[in-house]
Amino acid sequence: MLDDSDDIHPLFAGAPSTTEFKKLRKRIVRNTREAIEQYGMIEPGARWLVCLSGGKDSYTLLAVLYELKWRGLLPVDLLACNLDQGQPGFPATVLPEFLDRMGVPHRIEYQDTYSIVMDKVPEGRTFCALCSRLRRGNLYRIAREEGCSAVVLGHHRDDILETFFMNLFHGGRLATMPPKLVNEEGDLFLYRPLAHVAEADCEKFARAMDYPIIPCDLCGSQDGLQRQQVKQILDGWESNNPGRRQVMFRSLMNARPSHLLDPKLFDFQGLALRTGEVEENSKDIPALR
Repeated sequence: MLDDSDDIHPLFAGAPSTTEFKKLRKRIVRNTREAIEQYGMIEPGARWLVCLSGGKDSYTLLAVLYELKWRGLLPVDLLACNLDQGQPGFPATVLPEFLDRMGVPHRIEYQDTYSIVMDKVPEGRTFCALCSRLRRGNLYRIAREEGCSAVVLGHHRDDILETFFMNLFHGGRLATMPPKLVNEEGDLFLYRPLAHVAEADCEKFARAMDYPIIPCDLCGSQDGLQRQQVKQILDGWESNNPGRRQVMFRSLMNARPSHLLDPKLFDFQGLALRTGEVEENSKDIPALR
């Protein structure tokens, strides 16, 4: 979205004119467009429920989707949505006022899931798992009520990578947040268009635009989380070897089932030696590397 255009969207009003910011903005838009196209997220004429928490990631998500829509690269309707879950101290007026000022169609929903979580989760345990399930259920309901075909979340590259290592270290499985999936009921897509965008870029962008960021620790359950421990490990690797995060992320896009150990993904028992002349570049026997 060009800042000297007469029809600039309010989300980009006052954007810094520095070369550094322009490169940042271009990189975020390019990475988001790549993910949307690579994972087949666009359904012309569809309506997306864009979920806003008030954090740096969701502001970046909203802005880049509007930029792509302005460029004619995202032929879908966008409805912003914030779910106020009743956490003590949540600044309930911040997002409605911001979205009104930006002229962004939105829905603000209040559901006191915080009290449910506090009642159900034993003392000393983190709230995130139950809180997330309750939040997701409400967002799916809202999407159906609003005629949306997809719920769109602001998870970025680092969230996806951290989830992979959490599953590896604590879950005993190779899995992470997919950029695109269908819910259990089979009636809604869930998209993560920022899948290729670095967390650091989201933070730089949202702060440069001076969006009213709401802290993510209002429930008081963030300290000591497994995710924070994984983040510290990845920060250490990145500090010692800059670019390590991106290399590891690329590996998630380059899986080789024949070089892993899951017999459900590759027919190891069905492997057989060829009799007679072995064809060059045979696909039956995986190449060793």
